[in-house]
Formats: sequence, structure tokens, C-alpha cells
Amino acid sequence: MNTNSDPRSVDDLLQDFGRLGDATYDARRCAEIRDLVAEIAELKREKNAIVLAHNYQRPEIFEVADFVGDSLELARKAADVEAGTIVFCGVHFMAETAKILNPTKTVLLPNLAAGCSLADSITGDALAERREELRKVYPDLAVVTYVNTTADVKAESDICCTSSNAAAIVESCGTDTVIFIPDEYLARNVARETGKHIIFPTADPRRTFESDLDYQMIGWSGRCEVHEKFTVEDITAVRKQFPDVVILAHPECSPDVIATADFSGNTTAMTRFVERTKALRYLLLTECAMGDNVAAANPKKEMLRLCSIRCPHMNLITLENTLESLRKNQYVIEIDEEIRLRALRAVDRMISIG
Repeated sequence: MNTNSDPRSVDDLLQDFGRLGDATYDARRCAEIRDLVAEIAELKREKNAIVLAHNYQRPEIFEVADFVGDSLELARKAADVEAGTIVFCGVHFMAETAKILNPTKTVLLPNLAAGCSLADSITGDALAERREELRKVYPDLAVVTYVNTTADVKAESDICCTSSNAAAIVESCGTDTVIFIPDEYLARNVARETGKHIIFPTADPRRTFESDLDYQMIGWSGRCEVHEKFTVEDITAVRKQFPDVVILAHPECSPDVIATADFSGNTTAMTRFVERTKALRYLLLTECAMGDNVAAANPKKEMLRLCSIRCPHMNLITLENTLESLRKNQYVIEIDEEIRLRALRAVDRMISIG
């Protein structure tokens, strides 16, 4: 897909979107997309604005995006932009991260309802309470927070991570015990990768921390509402029908799914794998809009569409509300300065490790 924000012809759009096999991208819709892209491009020039878009965005958003990437790439880009306004085509915590890194810039989120099940699974107050409780038992406890969290949660953390650098971040802490929040499956996958024992005391309130002193990782019971739906049975069924398929799974999938897949990596790693693999048939166990975008970029390889789960929050971002966001300067992301500064330390440490 196009990422230079210059409007293309309807025929070009039809050719690209036609690879997706989605009947909604007919000539009429492609004409609408062309006109919306042109209006957004003009407003970006007028307002010195830049559009950052996550890999999970619907394909037409890429037509106006100045940069597309995963959470870590977008955090790095947000820290380095010169534009006065950042329009974040993603979910709320991502726009907050951009604001944490750019306090003097205007950060806009096209739809305030674009949230995240992981971010909703924990609050800053809950983390602070659990952290202090744990430090009575584990004095050197380090708090590692997945970037899919709100600013107040990041503010209570020692360091943030993404799915691409989570294991490296945990290893960098240099402490005997780490609490990893909030993604349960990512925590389990990191524990296995780093050889650490893990416990989830929140899953069983009858357990005491004193009885679990030998555990090096403590998790939280949050899950991604998309990735938790993929199962080993999905993989078995696909391989039975297509024995030559290469299956790629996101680290937010369950450990059993990760162990059964051929490759596990974040969105950027999966994209690069598909680009470089000699396999002609593949399946992505992740958000389905990303699958559309990868399929369009790799027309000579067959992407199976047997598992298509859309993130309901990412799906709330459209070209129409992106245009309205620029027109009306809505919705502005604001963060209390004391919280922002504390969260910034955790985010900066993540970016420095990479």
C-alpha cells in the first residue's frame, strides 16, 4: 500500500485493494478513498501534521500514513518527529505514548473509543498497590510494563517493553524477580524464552507470595482479546488441509500456540519473514487487517484467510474520522505532567535498549 500520502488514481487503488479479495473496495469506495486522501494530504500540509499508523490499521489508512510500524517503531518515530501535530491512527495508549515523548506537540486520536483490552486490564493504582505488596517479599523487584498500557501504569513502572524486545528488557533488569504486566501470554512466553519460573498470584488469591519465593517472574492476568482466540486446534486444522503452510504467530498468543507455530514474532518481524521466506503459502495468527496489508504487499505468495479476527478498537479508526480529526483538531491527548515525566523514564529506558 501507498505510505507517502500522495493521492493515487482510482485504478491504482482498485488494483491494490483488489488483491485483498474484499468486495467493499469497489470503484465507488476507491473514489471516496482517493478524495479523502487528497483532503487529508492538504490539511497535513496546512497544519504541519504527520500521520503515524500501526500495522493493524485498515489498508486505506496506509494511504495517508507518513510512517507505519509496530509499537516500538512508532514510539521511536514519535520521539523524533519535527511536525507540530501528530495524528495517531492506532489506539489510545499509543497516542498517549506519543504525547509522553512529545509534550509540546499536539497529539490527536481520531476516535477516543479506540481502546485496548490489555490496557483496560490494569490501572496505575492497582499496579502501585501490587508493587508495594510484592516488594515486602522481593525487595529488588523490577516492574516491567508492556507498552499496551495507559500512561498512569507506565508511571508506576521501572521500564516498558514491546513484544519485540520483552525478553531483552526482562534480562536487562539485573534483579532476582520481575513483575511483568499485563499480558499473561506474553509473560509466559518471555518466561519460557528466558528460562525463568513464573507465577500468577492474581489468578488464585488463596496463594501467598511467601510460598512462591523461588519464582523469578510474576505475571498479571490480562489478555489481548484478538490473540487469545487462536488455538492449537486452528493450527492443526490448517495443516491438515494445507500441509505446506508456514504459520506465524504473534507473541500475545498462548504458549501452546507459539510452540506449535513455525515462527513467532511481533508485527514487523512477521512482515519481514513473509517478505523473505521461500514458502509460497503462509498464515498469520494476528489481527486480520495486518494480514490484508501483508498480502497486498506480497502478491506472489498465498496468504490463507482461515483465521480472520479483527481488533474492534483498531477498526474504529477510519479515513473519515482521521479527516475530521485534522479539520477540528480532535481529539487532543492530554497527560498530567507529573505522570508524564514518570512514564517518560520507563519509555525512554525501553527505547534506549531497543
